[in-house]
Amino acid sequence: MYARSSTFAAERSSIDRGIAYLHNAVMPNMPEIDGWVGMSLMVDRATGRCIATTAWESEDAMRESRMRVRSLRDGLADALEGQVDNIEEWEVAVMHREHLAGASACTRCTWIQVAPAAVDLAIHTFKADLLPEFEKIEGFRSASLFVDRETGRGVGSTVWASREELDNSRPLVDRMRAEAIRTMGAEVLEISEFRLGFAHLRVPELV
Repeated sequence: MYARSSTFAAERSSIDRGIAYLHNAVMPNMPEIDGWVGMSLMVDRATGRCIATTAWESEDAMRESRMRVRSLRDGLADALEGQVDNIEEWEVAVMHREHLAGASACTRCTWIQVAPAAVDLAIHTFKADLLPEFEKIEGFRSASLFVDRETGRGVGSTVWASREELDNSRPLVDRMRAEAIRTMGAEVLEISEFRLGFAHLRVPELV
């Protein structure tokens, strides 16, 4: 499984319009594209930062979709009254759902850098050390890990039932992350939290 994430700098007042555009203009077109598996949108209403992610059955399907999705991505940027800041393509290394996200779900994303040769160690650490501990925390819904094997970049995401449970999880997750980073030999590039504005991912369980 593979995924493409597109980061937008949006006008905060236009985020709801962007979500509506995804529902009404993007989603009806996506099933026509071979290999498409699903889509999500994370939003930060305080800053206007939004990240749309599409999932694909194979790397070839993701690559072949590039031209087809460009106009839809540009349309989303227009609806958000913003611009596309960054586009990244990933291998979906881990996908685990404990519960459905729910209407109030929030997500925490951690971008990391490891040596390319250490990507498999990072994947193993996420599966073996972090997932069992996430499952013990109140409000945990799902977790995923995307990686770029060529560069060693990765992004781990966890979904929580509500903002309150996202906040409550932070101290414990911070400690878990610190230990995992030492094991991986990784550098944390960024940690950000979002509201899950739109979720229609059908990526199968990958653990």
